[in-house]
Amino acid sequence: MHEILKSDKLANVFYDLRGPVLQAAKRMEEEGHRILKLNIGNPKPFGLDAPEEIIQDVIYNLPDSEGYSDSKGLFSARKAIMQYAQQKNIANVGIEDIIVGNGVSELIVLSLQGLLNNGDEVLVPAPDYPLWTGAVALSGGRAVHYICDEGAGWMPDLDDMRAKITPKTRAMVLINPNNPTGAVYPKEVLLQMLEIARQHNLIVFSDEIYDKILFDEVEHVSTASLAEDLLIITFNGLSKNYRLAGFRSGWMIISGAKHKARDYIQGLELLASMRMCANVPAMFAIQTALGGYQSINDLVAPGGRLRQQRDIAYELLNQIPGVSCVKPQGALYCFPKMDAKKFNIHNDERMVLDLLEQQKILVVHGTAFNWAQPDHFRVVFLPRPEDMTTALTKMRTFFEQYQQL
Repeated sequence: MHEILKSDKLANVFYDLRGPVLQAAKRMEEEGHRILKLNIGNPKPFGLDAPEEIIQDVIYNLPDSEGYSDSKGLFSARKAIMQYAQQKNIANVGIEDIIVGNGVSELIVLSLQGLLNNGDEVLVPAPDYPLWTGAVALSGGRAVHYICDEGAGWMPDLDDMRAKITPKTRAMVLINPNNPTGAVYPKEVLLQMLEIARQHNLIVFSDEIYDKILFDEVEHVSTASLAEDLLIITFNGLSKNYRLAGFRSGWMIISGAKHKARDYIQGLELLASMRMCANVPAMFAIQTALGGYQSINDLVAPGGRLRQQRDIAYELLNQIPGVSCVKPQGALYCFPKMDAKKFNIHNDERMVLDLLEQQKILVVHGTAFNWAQPDHFRVVFLPRPEDMTTALTKMRTFFEQYQQL
């Protein structure tokens, strides 16, 4: 019998956040080791619970969750999202402009499958959340990575973006607040990016899943609030702001030049119908989450737990000789740089495995985020302050004697 091979469509699809390093960590756990996981932005395991009223509303509505909903989602959920869009100053969004999905991840894939023909190109940031690059490839397209400049606080390099546009470029991806860097783009940068999209007739995909996780009085501006003449699709959900990652409840908002994209929007509606609907019990959480007390504000304020953990991570990483880190303004991550020459690092995945084996700390290597050089890694600052301090103290011990063979 011939070996059964995976599809050729998967040839350029990678998701190393759950790749070989995580498998090594699982093996070590099975052997009895305790691994401190700084690899995934999953709040619940670190005691960051969702608001109780959301859970209670879902429980209360379970008897009404047994059937399919409208393929775009529950009316109550989409109405709450529509009102949230109004709060974010996104103009002319109606109930039918919103599609609820099984997390933003499903909707990213859906939106790209509905758009791309084989060989089409999409501008994706480097570093990126790797699902974007993988979903472009799975949809037959090619991700073209524009550089975000570490020396400028990880802002997009607009000249690099302009230089990489070709006649095949169909869309531009923004991740703001950014995963993995924690950068939050100011209005002036967003306007310049939108002008590039305008000049080249690009669709804009704006991933804003961390839009409430902001530090140091930084404000988030929704991309779609700045341009009504471009087709902009905004992605958001419950996973991070409301600590409900396991509910897999996200949405996309279609706004702007909808009249120029009727055929594409029909394609999105077709794909939404093919998966019947999103998870109905989880959709009952949306109205309560968006309309209730925003407890995330307490966590990111001075003295709040996430703010404390961000500060500890930033300060202790920068105290490691040979390691430097730009201070994240949002999201849940630091993306520190290693002095590759000092540590003789030529393979960042190998470094991450060495850290795991020696100190039982799990992080993600920078090339997993489509960063070209093996000189970065991502740290999640979700552990409690004392655990964060312990982990980074061990990390310092590791780097003080590390030389990659």
